[in-house]
Formats: sequence, C-alpha cells, structure tokens
Amino acid sequence: MPDLVASELSTLERYMLMTSTIVPRPIAWVTSMDADGRLNLAPFSFFQGVSAKPPLVSVSVSRKRSGEPKDTWANIEATKEFVIHSVDEAHAHVMVETSAEVEHGEDEAAMVGLKTVTSDLVQVPRLADAPVAMECRLVEIYTPAGDAVGLIVGEVLKWHVRDGFLKEGPRGSRIIDVHKLRPLSRLGGKEYAPVREVFEMQRPSAEDRSGRSA
Repeated sequence: MPDLVASELSTLERYMLMTSTIVPRPIAWVTSMDADGRLNLAPFSFFQGVSAKPPLVSVSVSRKRSGEPKDTWANIEATKEFVIHSVDEAHAHVMVETSAEVEHGEDEAAMVGLKTVTSDLVQVPRLADAPVAMECRLVEIYTPAGDAVGLIVGEVLKWHVRDGFLKEGPRGSRIIDVHKLRPLSRLGGKEYAPVREVFEMQRPSAEDRSGRSA
C-alpha cells in the first residue's frame, strides 16, 4: 500500500490527492463586485458550511499565476459582500466556462449569457436562474499557508430558492429538495458527478444506545 508524505510531493501531486480524496465536494458559484461595480463570476469547490448559528460558510480561493489574489478574493476583500449559488446538473458546462482566468473587470456572467438580477441585502447581483442563491456578508479572510490561499468566511443574510424546491424538514423546518436540486459535485482531476441517488438513515438516540448495551 503506497504511503505518501506530503512534504515529498509536488504542489500538483498534493492538489490531485486532496481533490480526489475529499469527494464529493459542493461547488460555490460566486458573484462578487470590485470597488468600481464590475461583476465577477467564478466557481470554487473548496467550499463548506461552518455553522448554523450564525449561518456561516467558507470558500477557499487561491492566487493567480501572477501571484495576485484572484478577482473573487480581491473583490470580497474590497466590498465585503458576495453571493454564493448552488450549481445544478443543468448548469454544469456553463459553470466550467466561468472558471477560465480572464482579465480583471471582465463579466463572466455576461460572457456566457447568464442573466443577473438585483439582490435584496447586498449590492452584488445574483444569477437569475440559479436554483439556490445565498446573499453573504464577509466575516473574515484568513490567510494560512504563507498567504497563498484566502479562506473566506461569510455570513448568509438571505436565501433565494427556486419555486417548488423547498419541502418540509424535521420539526417543522424547511429544507431544499435534493431530488429537484440535482446538485453537481466536484471530484478529482476533471471529474464531476451529480447527486441522483439518495437514502435516509435515522440517527440513534441515547435510549437506542442504552438498550443495545443492556
């Protein structure tokens, strides 16, 4: 069985192992604006929830080949606002198109023909056709790993959910219907996968555990 020591691997090898081990990963499709109001759209798969109280999310953004922060990082640092969109299977190919590195100030949403609409609580527009959009305000940008990466933590201020995509959840809550959302996930290399098969499991209670040990 191969044993791989991180310090002995190239950056590419570490990236490939990370992205093929930590799977599947949700994709944050992020709109942000620079100080002059120019829109940027880009996808990131080092994306995760942080907490529900308050509702926090994190997105990890690296630097450009030139060493400058990517536009998403620079924009959020400047304006303190952004919108995260869920990516469904139907938007797979257009999402990948927006991952190309273009000149600062280029509007990727317009380049690929995606319509945007005004957000309610932040100045950054959101994608009109996204199944779910979360308006976010910056909490903090952490720069571990020698400032090579910006770990952006934001607070979700408002959700926009496509009609019919909410269903009843536990104890009177509401949740997104994953069967309708059909979210796209990122795997290793050039691989992606939609969520199509879902099953439920009941979390055991303390009574269940005590009954089994009796």
